[in-house]
Amino acid sequence: MDALNPQSAIKPQIDPQGLDRRAHRNLLLLACCQAVGQSCNTMMFAATGLSVITFYHRPDLANLPVTMQHIGVMIWVFPAALLMQRMGRSIGFRVGSLFGMAGAAVMSIGLYTANFFLMCAGGLILGYAVACLQMYRFAAAELVPLSYRAKAISWVTAGGVAAAVIGPSLVRVTHDLAMPLYLATYAAILGLHVIVFTIMSFISFPPVAAASAAAGPAEAAAPPRPLWMIASQPRFIASAMAGMLAFGTMSFLMSASPLAIVGCGFPHSEAHWVIFMHVLGMFVPSFFTGNLINRFGTTMVMSAGIVLMLIGVAAALSGTAEWNFRIALTVNGVGWNFLFVGATALVTTCYRPNERGKAQALNDLLVFSTTATSSFMAGFLQDKWGWQPLNWFSVLLMLAAAAAVLWLRMQRASLSPAQ
Repeated sequence: MDALNPQSAIKPQIDPQGLDRRAHRNLLLLACCQAVGQSCNTMMFAATGLSVITFYHRPDLANLPVTMQHIGVMIWVFPAALLMQRMGRSIGFRVGSLFGMAGAAVMSIGLYTANFFLMCAGGLILGYAVACLQMYRFAAAELVPLSYRAKAISWVTAGGVAAAVIGPSLVRVTHDLAMPLYLATYAAILGLHVIVFTIMSFISFPPVAAASAAAGPAEAAAPPRPLWMIASQPRFIASAMAGMLAFGTMSFLMSASPLAIVGCGFPHSEAHWVIFMHVLGMFVPSFFTGNLINRFGTTMVMSAGIVLMLIGVAAALSGTAEWNFRIALTVNGVGWNFLFVGATALVTTCYRPNERGKAQALNDLLVFSTTATSSFMAGFLQDKWGWQPLNWFSVLLMLAAAAAVLWLRMQRASLSPAQ
């Protein structure tokens, strides 16, 4: 098992066996869930601010329901992960879909009754569904042999490509189908969670007992280690730091870029186009990131991701024309993909099966608390500092990520098996 092999997912691996039809089917269905579930998240971002200002005339608070969703992820990530640890992925993910339905219903009622606080409560409930959505990548790693983990994570993440098309398209179609505006959009989000719930019924996740037994006698008999012991492993520290800095920097620049684009005198349509290119940059590479990791090694791909994100910053610092924004955000998305998929692959090698719930929850708590903070601060700092100082600050974040990856490479010779 990889938790007992300190070199797994770090060195390139040769896989002697192919995936069977059942594994391919499970991964395809999970990628479909990723596409549909991520579409809900995209629709939430696209519709919330515009729907709130139709009745609540405080533009500075219009995105508070989205912020509450981020907070909800932080609150719910441990309960969601531990439920899956105890009851299995199938039940855990379907509970997440139920929360998604409930959250979308509360958002709809809040909008219909013009109740801002009810919409914030709906965002908080939706946070549970998003916390489950972020765990699809870990579930993908559990559906395949060790040497296919990076590919599986990459393939499921690629579902975001479809979400980049489905989400905005549904918002455009539904925003004025019912009054008040965007009421039908939240109804569509509820319907999408019903679809996810249904698809999950057809995915064969390994039972909890079977997953533990497959780990081998040594791991099956060993009691779970304390969380601090798992988190103190050099590999966990480095991979968690890389994931935090990748998502934090990406969210930082993505959240500020529309304000910067409009501030430079470009139309809102240009901001929409740049964000679309950025999202494609984030998810299209997932079709081959896993192959790159297996061929060149995780730390090499993560290093390439850091370099790409720095190139994106350089493009942003070189000017404020349309193509500066387009190139900067697209390359930033590709770099995020390399760095984040690599970090996720490494995290899966830091724990035993009976430790996965708390270890994955801690990782996602760290990553998405960083995301919430960076997205909240982006607008404020863009207003106070401006676009280019914001990018200079991002250089410091990427240098910190580079230090984490370099530290990981230096640790390779001295890594010891988990006890």
